[in-house]
Amino acid sequence: MIMQGTAVNAAAIVAGSFLGLKAGHLISSRVRGTVMAGLGLAVLLIGVQLALKSREPMIVIGSLIGGGVVGELLRIEARLEQLGEWIGSRFKGSGQVAEGFVTASLLYCVGAMAIMGALQDGLGSPPDILYAKAALDGIASVALASTLGVGVLFSALPLLAYQGSITLGASFAQQILTPSVVQEMNAVGGLLIVAIALDLLGMKRLPVGNLLPAVFLAPPLVMLFASA
Repeated sequence: MIMQGTAVNAAAIVAGSFLGLKAGHLISSRVRGTVMAGLGLAVLLIGVQLALKSREPMIVIGSLIGGGVVGELLRIEARLEQLGEWIGSRFKGSGQVAEGFVTASLLYCVGAMAIMGALQDGLGSPPDILYAKAALDGIASVALASTLGVGVLFSALPLLAYQGSITLGASFAQQILTPSVVQEMNAVGGLLIVAIALDLLGMKRLPVGNLLPAVFLAPPLVMLFASA
């Protein structure tokens, strides 16, 4: 069912926020760290599975190189950080409700998993990426809500709007997004998800934000390669 992944993701945020508000202080940082490590391994598995489905590795390589150049020229990661700082400064005097809402919204909506998961959902595949993201966001909500309060709960609303719009857009673009195009997009996105997993596991932080354009370079490269 379309939008199922995003609905589960939003529900996990709401449930995690309620748990964090009521009992977050009872969960030790060691338990949170261990669970996050386990989820990091699960995210790594999903990313590797997607990446290995590529039939055209040169398209994946070209997408990552070209996308990385575009992302660096546009300074996507730096701009996202500046946006977060600007929004945070605008709400400094509004208390923790606004701070929790802004912090959680940026955390849940920015990243390769949100984009690739919503595309996967919109194209009719089982939304495995969004299920994994729901687990991550749910646990993060427990921690955030226990410190930043009820504003974290309301971050489920922009997530529904953001991921839902990508999912619906993908469902209407199925004629363009052929199986071969989706396969290579998934492979590129899978490698970005691997990068997220490395960060979650504390191994290496990569500029995933600057690599996001690579996902959208894959379709024209596939079409160019197919017509050559």
